[in-house]
Amino acid sequence: MQRELAGRREVELELPAGASIETAWRALVDVHPGLAPGRSAVRFARNGVYAEPAEVLAEGDELACIPPVSGGAGRIIELRHEPFGLEILAELGERLATDADGALCGFIGRTRATPGTPAAGQEAEAARHVGRQVAGLEYEAHETMAARVLEAIADEIEARFGVERIAIVHRLGSVPLGAVSVAVVAAAAHRDAAFEAARYGIDELKGRAPIWKAEEFADGHVWIGSPARSGPAEDQR
Repeated sequence: MQRELAGRREVELELPAGASIETAWRALVDVHPGLAPGRSAVRFARNGVYAEPAEVLAEGDELACIPPVSGGAGRIIELRHEPFGLEILAELGERLATDADGALCGFIGRTRATPGTPAAGQEAEAARHVGRQVAGLEYEAHETMAARVLEAIADEIEARFGVERIAIVHRLGSVPLGAVSVAVVAAAAHRDAAFEAARYGIDELKGRAPIWKAEEFADGHVWIGSPARSGPAEDQR
């Protein structure tokens, strides 16, 4: 959404010594005023790690402005540009499971026809498409940071539920109606841990990973999502 408003993916800024992330945001808005209305929903990452607006920047830092978002051994973390279908569950299960695992739990996310909640600043565009069917989704990501966030989620799954073998695979690019966009698979000795791990994986991915989606309609698109969380949901209540 921000890329579209600014007309570019990256902007180089010269800032005074001691400038904060918030100062950088204001400088960016000076160059691209169309970004300003979305400030309340924007989160920031400095060099691939979530950061607070008051944090001071250093020479050469990369600052990512994150709009609303829609490992170890035996761990699979992938962002794929090529399509995959329901067979992904069998593929990941075969790659993950060992003889010690009595349970495999998988989750599949698909493109549905009904629209979701528009991101901040997209309400007017969403109103244009009320009553229409979604034709497909378009996914983008800050790929380096997304991989780090998904690895952190996998670390949390291991610490919380004792599940070491977890797969999180997400599509990028165009995903048509009815096609698969995300798969999460957990392998564990017992079903309770596998269920909990898979549920935690998809919930935290949706809330934290810098992966964005636009719902495509016949004559336009609407960006979907809520402000990104910088950590687990229970830590930010």
